Amino acid sequence: MKKIITNVFAVSALLLASQQLTAQKVVVGREVETTNDGKMLLGNQLKSKFLEAPYADWYVKEHDEYALDQKAVGELKKGKINSYNIIVFMGTWCEDSHRDFPRLMKILEEVKYPEGKLTIIAVNRKKESPTGDEARYNLQKVPTIIVEKYGKEIGRIIEMPTTGYIERDLVEILKKDDQSVIKEIFSK
Repeated sequence: MKKIITNVFAVSALLLASQQLTAQKVVVGREVETTNDGKMLLGNQLKSKFLEAPYADWYVKEHDEYALDQKAVGELKKGKINSYNIIVFMGTWCEDSHRDFPRLMKILEEVKYPEGKLTIIAVNRKKESPTGDEARYNLQKVPTIIVEKYGKEIGRIIEMPTTGYIERDLVEILKKDDQSVIKEIFSK
């Protein structure tokens, strides 16, 4: 009987601890002031934050001037990009992020990607965020765009797209996922 009571208390303590961990709030839209870089976004962000100064200076120009590959955008729609989750690590201090993050956002707007399935995480120069998600995803460089389905990583674009176009790289990631699904069906 003593062992059962001890086990009940242990399980209760574990449940309470897990509830406290999941109840932690994630701060969204955090902005910090740095000596070398001035204002910098850090942690989880919403797209709207990039339309504010000083980020809008680079974001709006790159977003508006980027010419989409409409064929690839059409393939993304057919490939049901909206059924995947996308996690983006970027730095507001990083020139590659200044180029590719606004382009990604324009692509996602074009395919009407649901904002609730997009996670934007801004990191500092050490590639750290307040939530520590960079360790979970083994972040090495920014920007890094990660495509997931059912919590499993399908593919990622690191620093710059290999094809020269983010939308084309995303199409390749979706094709790779389709091929793995087909292999899984035929291996049964």
